[in-house]
Amino acid sequence: MTDAKLLTGCFTAIVTPFRPDGSFDEPAFRKLVDWQIAEGVNGLVPCGSTGEAATMSLAERVAVVRACVEQAAGRVPVIAGAGGSDTMVAIETSHAMAEAGATHLLHSSPAYSKPPQRGIIAHFRAVADAARIPIVLYNVPGRTASNMEAATTLALSEHPNIVAVKEASGNLQQVSEIVRARPAHLAVLSGDDPLTLAVVAAGGHGIVSVVSNAAPRAMAQLTAAALSGDVAAARRLHLRLTPFFAAAFVETNPLPIKASLAMMGRIGNVLRLPLVPMDPAREPLLREALAAAGALGQ
Repeated sequence: MTDAKLLTGCFTAIVTPFRPDGSFDEPAFRKLVDWQIAEGVNGLVPCGSTGEAATMSLAERVAVVRACVEQAAGRVPVIAGAGGSDTMVAIETSHAMAEAGATHLLHSSPAYSKPPQRGIIAHFRAVADAARIPIVLYNVPGRTASNMEAATTLALSEHPNIVAVKEASGNLQQVSEIVRARPAHLAVLSGDDPLTLAVVAAGGHGIVSVVSNAAPRAMAQLTAAALSGDVAAARRLHLRLTPFFAAAFVETNPLPIKASLAMMGRIGNVLRLPLVPMDPAREPLLREALAAAGALGQ
């Protein structure tokens, strides 16, 4: 059994719908929030990579988080993306997201500058000292160009304001090292949809999911089954979703997941440059995977 105080379950890294003119489609977003919660997800993560935060101004990101908080209305946690490569800017963003009503902050390790592990530790400690709400660390080497080592995560977990880590290194050995030595207050969440079952089986606490944007019920059920020890049910859902796990990342996230939601009639397939809509040649593969996951027709 997991500690009820931990962040556990399936948390959707929710997309940001845009209108054809590129502006935030707030009505579509609010409908997505309601649908996600009704389908059983355990939390929402707006303004992350999937939410295209890198192409949005701070004012726009605050508007998205505020809409998410208002629509969620306390039903689930709202973990707002607030990361940045400039520590002072990351602190300012954290304050803005707290004022918008977020319950937690998601902070990726600094990108581009590639600080050494001691620099990553200094960055996160400064942010955690200043933040008014709890922090979820985010290790995503594919985007930051540096790995946050298990020892670094564990050193940071000593800070009382750091309550979880989203691990997207794809390295199960590293995740296992964190799980083995973590303090009781630290939740370990997978950042890779295909590894949800494996991470929970290793002692992790859930997933921050891209796939749950289009298949929220299935991902929430998979995670719940794994956490409860119902391996057979979790395995069935994992295998049913496996084609979609691949198709959802056939091009850079969030291109395929936005195309999926457009196929489902939930949002327009609009992205901000330099992102562009998914290659139409991949649509049959994506549609087939969506159907296999049971997501079309929802």
